[in-house]
Amino acid sequence: MAKLYFRYGAMNCGKSALLLQTIHNYEDRNMKVLVMKPEVDTKGNKNIISRIGLKREADHIIKKKENLYSYLQKNINGISCIFIDEAQFLKREQVDELMHIVTNYDIPIICYGLRTDFMGNGFPGSTRLLEIAHSIEEMKTICECGRKATMNARIVNGKYVFSGEQVAIDGKDNITYKSLCPKCFYREKDKYDKKFNK
Repeated sequence: MAKLYFRYGAMNCGKSALLLQTIHNYEDRNMKVLVMKPEVDTKGNKNIISRIGLKREADHIIKKKENLYSYLQKNINGISCIFIDEAQFLKREQVDELMHIVTNYDIPIICYGLRTDFMGNGFPGSTRLLEIAHSIEEMKTICECGRKATMNARIVNGKYVFSGEQVAIDGKDNITYKSLCPKCFYREKDKYDKKFNK
């Protein structure tokens, strides 16, 4: 039986690189895949890109209110596996639609994404995946202090910030992200809260 997979981790843990490697493995065996990413992820435009330089154009850009069950019903003929990058940006309903495709058509779907945002709150898509995916796998990376990194810190103009919109794309408007362990994350958050009297 096919499964819905969720592979998650903090920034810089190699999610996109693993996704692209896994796609290569399927295609190297002459298996047809369908590669998608949400339209809110404007980094790389239509491409899925990894920090180590790997890149591939997505076959389909998922619109914010798109019914994925309807789309996939019409486009999965001959598909061996479906891959979704930046799955945290999916709507809860879209994750449910993916589960229906897996169960009704017996095609595996592998989703890659973040578990939480820069404030430690869950994204709708990743929260739903954690609730219903058949298989959940944490991808690991390390903090600058050497501990396991599980948090995603947002940096704007070189300074940590802990307020703002949930979604802000890496590399746009002087925004970058750093993966931190909880100790380092809350050290920076405490400094921020003290500075802004929160």
